[in-house]
Amino acid sequence: MDLDLAQVRAFATAAEELHFGRAAARLAISQQALSKRVARLEAALGARLLDRDPRGVGLTGAGRRFLEPARRLLAEGDRAVAAVACARRPLRVDVWGHLYAPMRTVAQAVEGVPGLEVEPVPGRDLPSVAAALLRGESDAGFGRVHPLPDGRDAGLAHRLVRLEPVDALLSTDHPLADRAVLRPDELRGSVLRYPAAVDRLDFLTRFADRFGVEERTGSTNLGLEHFAERVRTDPSCFSLLPADCPLPELPAGPGRPGVRTVPLAGPTPLYAWSLLWRDTDEPPHHRLDPLLGAFTEAARRHRWLEYDPARDWLPGPDEAALDG
Repeated sequence: MDLDLAQVRAFATAAEELHFGRAAARLAISQQALSKRVARLEAALGARLLDRDPRGVGLTGAGRRFLEPARRLLAEGDRAVAAVACARRPLRVDVWGHLYAPMRTVAQAVEGVPGLEVEPVPGRDLPSVAAALLRGESDAGFGRVHPLPDGRDAGLAHRLVRLEPVDALLSTDHPLADRAVLRPDELRGSVLRYPAAVDRLDFLTRFADRFGVEERTGSTNLGLEHFAERVRTDPSCFSLLPADCPLPELPAGPGRPGVRTVPLAGPTPLYAWSLLWRDTDEPPHHRLDPLLGAFTEAARRHRWLEYDPARDWLPGPDEAALDG
């Protein structure tokens, strides 16, 4: 027999509330309509599912046996509807690491892919994006992924999609600013300036630990232009910026230093960009295949995933993800 999902939903809601008035309010229908739906379902099944008397509503034996399969049936129906609804809207991709211009990479990957519509949404940081993904509010995330404390990233999967060299960002008054290239360990006598709170930037901390940069200072994240201005006026500090990230133009003049970037080599530090998503078979997971395919093709075309451990440096978790 073919079951009417509206009737099944009416029964399941009444069984959960054990009160026809509350169940009707949940479904935004009248109590009379709810009663009719349940009665028609009982007639179709040839069994009474609910007992009604002046004391309230209770499940019969048949109702108890029917309830769990009915819930599974409703869940499958909701997933079927979601699969169609998801296909009609753009993929919501939360991006973070805004000072490093993540949309450069997203745009390069998805532009020109037929039928692939992406709606970028600015996330605050990795923890907030992870929480949004687990709540089902986003389809995917894009940025640098690192382990979160207390298992807050459990249930998420990610894939490295780009390894981008980083340069040193220096004031033109910095003692090393005139160099054509620098080794990372040559910066250990300078202060590493973070573009946000020190505890929020895992990559910079791992860089400082690896190359012996002991002095570190945080900043308030007010955008790249404001951050570059802080670096410009402090010749004792430096920061790191992806090589392809556009540098803001700051006013310059006689006696007024500017900022410049200097490539790093021996080894070259790499910033790992990843796609992040909720690890589930439910929608929108099946819709991510075109997005993953677009990044795979872009990585092949632009050689985004080239890595030589004799030449380059990646933090441990990033290197492990690449091997995986």
